[in-house]
Amino acid sequence: MTRRADRLFQIVQILRGRRLTTAAQLAERLAVSERTIYRDIRDLSLSGVPVEGEAGCGYRLMAGFELPPLMLTHRESEALIGAIRLLKTWGGEALSRELESAQEKVLAILPPEHRRKAEQTRIFAPDFGERPHSRDAFDVIHRAVSAQQVLALHYRDEAGQLSWRDVQPLGMFFWGEFWMLVAWCERRADYRCFRLDRCLQIAPLDRRFSERADRSLSDFLRKVRGQQKP
Repeated sequence: MTRRADRLFQIVQILRGRRLTTAAQLAERLAVSERTIYRDIRDLSLSGVPVEGEAGCGYRLMAGFELPPLMLTHRESEALIGAIRLLKTWGGEALSRELESAQEKVLAILPPEHRRKAEQTRIFAPDFGERPHSRDAFDVIHRAVSAQQVLALHYRDEAGQLSWRDVQPLGMFFWGEFWMLVAWCERRADYRCFRLDRCLQIAPLDRRFSERADRSLSDFLRKVRGQQKP
């Protein structure tokens, strides 16, 4: 249902941006059959969306039609503000700045009463500055994950042993007290997890990598789930 709802929304967006669009063009754009498009157009019309045109000629939206603005319930608003507060505290400095901007935009679209309730939510994430190094590490690793950039880590493990290793960063997980980097360790030729607060030094290298079927975050998660089965 969700996928179909997304497709109906996409059809409306496409018809808004063109004067006349055939079912064949829509089908090719959305990777479905023309019969599916005909059914979607019929359902859009029955739901009140003013689609003009007919099969074989093309479709367009009646002039002046606009989608209603995005609206959030007060519970959805509170949930978003709570999540933003948590990540602003436990994420990196760069991400925190982006979240500050995102929070302002969310609050700006809310009706006054919803905004008041969202701002008064009693979900807090106090920042006592106990992990400044981890916040710096978060930013460096976050950028490397997005750019698929190899990192050199100077790492202290649980036993206190120090090592240097080159890793391919795949993702970051938060375990309530610390962030964990999931990476492909080139030294061990296997997946490894590294606590950010144990990374003594993180250096981005002038090398990129590409995920592949047997060396990816999805493969790592698949193996973890397999290990958890009885």
